[in-house]
Amino acid sequence: MESRAGISKQDIREQIWDYMESQNIADFPRPVHHRIPNFKGAARAAEHFPRLQAFKMARTIKVNPDAPQKNARFFVLDSKKTLLVPTPRLRTGLFNRITPPPGATKDILRKCATSQGVRDYSVPVGLDAKVLVDLVVVGSVAVSEKGWRIGKGEGYADLEYAMMASMGAVSQGTPVVTIVHDCQVVDIPEALLEDHDLTVDYILTPTRVITTGCERPKPTGITWSKVSCAMMGRIPVLRSLRSREKQAGRDVTLQDERPPLEARSQHAAPPGAVRRPGDPAPPEASSPRGEDVPSDTVYVGNLPRDTRVSELKRALRERGAAPLRLTWQGPQHRAFLHFQDPAAAQQALSCLQGLHLGANTLKVALARQQRASDLAGGHAREPHPDH
Repeated sequence: MESRAGISKQDIREQIWDYMESQNIADFPRPVHHRIPNFKGAARAAEHFPRLQAFKMARTIKVNPDAPQKNARFFVLDSKKTLLVPTPRLRTGLFNRITPPPGATKDILRKCATSQGVRDYSVPVGLDAKVLVDLVVVGSVAVSEKGWRIGKGEGYADLEYAMMASMGAVSQGTPVVTIVHDCQVVDIPEALLEDHDLTVDYILTPTRVITTGCERPKPTGITWSKVSCAMMGRIPVLRSLRSREKQAGRDVTLQDERPPLEARSQHAAPPGAVRRPGDPAPPEASSPRGEDVPSDTVYVGNLPRDTRVSELKRALRERGAAPLRLTWQGPQHRAFLHFQDPAAAQQALSCLQGLHLGANTLKVALARQQRASDLAGGHAREPHPDH
């Protein structure tokens, strides 16, 4: 397949997905749209894998968990090498080590290589583990003979590699392999590549082994300015890595974090300050009606009894939420977070979904919407955030 000039990464993805479905190249699970596509011939493509010199020399190999790499995972186990598989969407850590039962037959090893086997026969690998990964296998939606790679658009493969680099598990010399159908090898304009994009050294297809000779540097660590607050909220291990790098003195400012203003107005408290009941209210807080609550304010409710403001502020920092100031109403089990503008409030809202303190899942909403909901429910005596 050829890709047209002047198109986006998403254009190329859609072109590949559509073609694989229309030509019945796609294999289960289908449709392949929005996935690393499985394809007819994936097993044949994977047969090249154990013949690579990089495979023969490797002791520890990380293989992504997608369906087209199932046979690659089997070859690692069958060769009695250490197999690491990233946890799906990095929910519970960075990766797991697959540990087949003693005396496992080839049939059992094949089960261990499936997605169910990854769940049943694995143990988590912690950030403190001194892991050295000798070879990396990633999935791709599209790849070029020069080694440029396009994933499904969520950035997990790039992030996994960057996290491994931050841990010292991989280096610039660690080879990267992808296994794809021949139709997924297309021209990709170099202009589409960004610094955090992972490139590949070997492309395995049902008919070819392509050595890309790619000299473009791979990520040397996490580019925090490319990580969103929402992603931080979804990936606990990322928060742990960020905390470590912050302690080491590195710049860990996120994509959507903005330096606080010196002051919003002459009535505003200093940035990051806590506003307490009885403090004078700013002008915009003069009315209790829902539509008059500022749209840059986030309501946090269902705080556990006896929660301290310091505990909430710590939880906010861990999620990457940095309000200009905070109004504390602990006796009412709530607080209000005031941000620079409505966009910053919306971003914080996405960061804080599912936030827990103690046994309580906190209720997080735009204060304006919460106020309107309270009024609609007949709770008109609910105090304004700054009253």
